[in-house]
Amino acid sequence: MGDKFLIFLKMKKIVSILMLALVFYTANSCSKHDDEVIIDCLGEAIFVKLHNSTDATNPKLMNYSVGYSGTGTLVGVKWTFGDGTTGTGTSTTHIYPAAGTYEVSAEVTVAKNGADCTSIPKRTVTIN
Repeated sequence: MGDKFLIFLKMKKIVSILMLALVFYTANSCSKHDDEVIIDCLGEAIFVKLHNSTDATNPKLMNYSVGYSGTGTLVGVKWTFGDGTTGTGTSTTHIYPAAGTYEVSAEVTVAKNGADCTSIPKRTVTIN
């Protein structure tokens, strides 16, 4: 039991040193402007919403769009449809090859305060 406790204490000390090094590095590597950009980018993600609807005549055809209500400028969207294919644009359609469940993501890039902010919201869709 004593050896395990000593190993635990050594690991705890190593983790503490690594955390201090990370804090020191972060504090010295980011300027005030960098900190503001990081905060702005994190905040922009809450303004991005994915929308989807199944086509009324073709159950394998899905309509997708991105809604953005933030104060930046929507620069671009790259879709990953979950079946190995991709697309671009704020709105797009996709025909799935087979029924099933797919994880869809949209890499959304927004320009704000001189920086590009990227968020990647995801959604699971079921194709009948």
